[in-house]
Amino acid sequence: MTKWTNELFRLYVSFLQRQEERLLADPIGLQRQTWKNLMRRASDTEWGQRYGFGKLNSPREYAEALPIRTYDEFKPDIRRMMAGESDVLWPGRIGWYAKSSGTTSDKSKYLPVSRENLQQCHIGGAWQTMMWFYHNRPDARQFAGKSLIMGGSLAPWPQHPKTMTGDISAIMTWHMPAFAKFFFSPDIKTALLSDWEEKLDRMMRICSRERDMVMIGGVPTWTVVLLRKILQYTRKEHMLEVWPHFQGYAHGGVKFEPYREQFKHFFPSDSVSYQEVYNASEGYFATQNNFSEKGMLLLLHHGVYFEFVPMSDWGKEQPRAIPLEEVSRGEQYALVISTNAGLWRYYLGDTVRFLSLDPPRIEITGRVQQYINAFGEEVMIANTDEALAKTCEQMQAIVSEYTVAPIYLSGRAGRGAHQWLIEFEKKPADVERFAQVLDENLRKINSDYDAKRSKDIALERLHLHIMPKGSFEKWMKKRGRLGGQHKVPRLANDRRFVEELFDLAKHA
Repeated sequence: MTKWTNELFRLYVSFLQRQEERLLADPIGLQRQTWKNLMRRASDTEWGQRYGFGKLNSPREYAEALPIRTYDEFKPDIRRMMAGESDVLWPGRIGWYAKSSGTTSDKSKYLPVSRENLQQCHIGGAWQTMMWFYHNRPDARQFAGKSLIMGGSLAPWPQHPKTMTGDISAIMTWHMPAFAKFFFSPDIKTALLSDWEEKLDRMMRICSRERDMVMIGGVPTWTVVLLRKILQYTRKEHMLEVWPHFQGYAHGGVKFEPYREQFKHFFPSDSVSYQEVYNASEGYFATQNNFSEKGMLLLLHHGVYFEFVPMSDWGKEQPRAIPLEEVSRGEQYALVISTNAGLWRYYLGDTVRFLSLDPPRIEITGRVQQYINAFGEEVMIANTDEALAKTCEQMQAIVSEYTVAPIYLSGRAGRGAHQWLIEFEKKPADVERFAQVLDENLRKINSDYDAKRSKDIALERLHLHIMPKGSFEKWMKKRGRLGGQHKVPRLANDRRFVEELFDLAKHA
């Protein structure tokens, strides 16, 4: 039965792929049509009436009519919607909200997930991901085996119990079609447990018995934790002894490069594919369509209209955003989105670089808030991830987690430096040499950092501190950021994260 299901699905996604390739012939047209659909659908809402959505004739007029906003500026209206009000940002009442890492004023953000946003954007994006997996893997058998999703949990909002909140992965799991549950592991009850440690333990026991596991999806941080537990529990050398038919891992949330060596140890076979996806709480934005090339295909007709803030405008009170037709290959931009959940010109905070324009393919370079520019070095997460991955390969080391912060005015000459806190899965034979090579690789990747490091005039060589195993997991637990879509902050322009980690290690 499963064999025939898989073959039917293969035929279906082959049709979808041909249709997608026809649509991609006109990416600008796709985005203009998406914008028109959003304006038409939301014209009678409170915001649609306030800004005259029905009278706007072009995306340019739209950009002139609405300022770019952050979450805090949407928060009062989102809270009204969570309390049961209808037709505020999007037509009707929205009963589901994706819970995401918070702002400076809140522990958590709550992002509306309308019916259209769930079906067209999030679930539609997941179908796109499966479609391209089958395209790249003629032997794909996602609908002949079992797949595991590393998701979060759901809970009623205390102020209005009819409103449900949780990680977007949990919301998608809850709304999974009935037929798909047959190909899913573990059971839905376990997948949605709120106690992350209990969930990991139950998943370890259930999934270690699934001999026909073919796929995992989730944030690498927590996937690694589960895979370690399964190997300890089963006493196997690697995961292919547990799941001999395993084919692929769909990863997102953080850059995969620092984790690549770990996964090579978990799955020591070239037959395992790695597919990057970009599924944020606000929407499913991109997916990798070619496993032999870097970058992800921007999803242009799934209910999201994209704008892009050039790097020169980051941090400005009212930044300038440009449409897709004006972007340049190789440049970095911060994302601004308008969605079929009612987020209008929403400043997402993620930064991307275009690897190609026809079709539009991007890579995530970091967060507007996660960078180090204490001395004019403009270091982004993409730089540190790449430098660390190259160094691990050269020094035969494996890194579990890391974070970086500036050291201000250190040393006798009053120079600054970067401090790296790294937790190793496999420590390098020569730690001092590792730090030297890491610094050299970062200099090769980032010319601004190299200029500041020249002759140690402005910056000393980076300082490396090795954290005990389990430090980052304990820290995330203490911060209430354990599991789900929570990610370890990689870079900060201040020392709050590293000081918290040092304090935790001191009292361990």
